[in-house]
Amino acid sequence: MATDHILTLLLKERDKLTAAIEALHGPTTTKKTPGPGRKAVLPSIEQDSTPSVPVSTTAQPKRKLSAAGRRAIIAATKKRWAAVKAAKAAAAAPKTSAKNPVTRKKGGLTEAGRKALSIAMKKRWAAKKKAAVKGKAA
Repeated sequence: MATDHILTLLLKERDKLTAAIEALHGPTTTKKTPGPGRKAVLPSIEQDSTPSVPVSTTAQPKRKLSAAGRRAIIAATKKRWAAVKAAKAAAAAPKTSAKNPVTRKKGGLTEAGRKALSIAMKKRWAAKKKAAVKGKAA
């Protein structure tokens, strides 16, 4: 029962404070809630005041880059990309040491080896054809 009484007193005090604030600033709530396509209009503290700084209607002129500035930017960009490419090349290069000298590609066929394989394969295919013809004839 005592809590109900305290709650009632607090609500009355809140209503008094809200009324005092609205008297000083104007109403804090709008009658229409903002919805799609509408903006909430907030009450102004100084409704009759004029802006201290006049509003400029002309746009700022577009800034232009000088030829020297453009060349400086191009040179810096080229320098940056050269550094990136050099870093990639250094990372891709094989690492050498006293124990592991520069590795070279192993394997691969020499011209003579390729010729020998070609002759050997021709002999195998000729033998296979001969066997196939013999198998059909029999």
